[in-house]
Amino acid sequence: MLNTALVHPDILRILAQAGHHSKVLIADGNYPASNKRGPRAELVSLQLSPGIPTVAQVLEAILGTVRIDGVNTMGIDRTDPYAAATPGDPPVWAEYRRILAAAGAQCELEPILKWDFYEAVASVDHVLTIQTAEQAPWANLLLTVGCRTFS
Repeated sequence: MLNTALVHPDILRILAQAGHHSKVLIADGNYPASNKRGPRAELVSLQLSPGIPTVAQVLEAILGTVRIDGVNTMGIDRTDPYAAATPGDPPVWAEYRRILAAAGAQCELEPILKWDFYEAVASVDHVLTIQTAEQAPWANLLLTVGCRTFS
């Protein structure tokens, strides 16, 4: 039996094959995961019911499994028609910051504006998209896998 909170076989397989600088997208329920991903990225759909699981829950499981060197959020372009609903940082970002701190991660959230975020996801380094049922706006995270030989 595995001694980790993450037990999904496909996610574990892909993470085990990922190398330093590989990208993992934890997508919210609104993200267009079928067409906004890297050319070699695999898609794992975890939507069970609205809000289950959340991006934060998946983030916690991944942080307990692999080292992460970078965390990018989908930043808000204030000219975007959806931006008015979120006047400051999205509330879910505070939860991500708390999770990163609790895990002892050495990285901070770094926003990438929406259209640049899609471009970053389209990278050949993108190996995995985990589609959640997250309902919070602006909840997507693009993780950069680290190197386990450095702490």
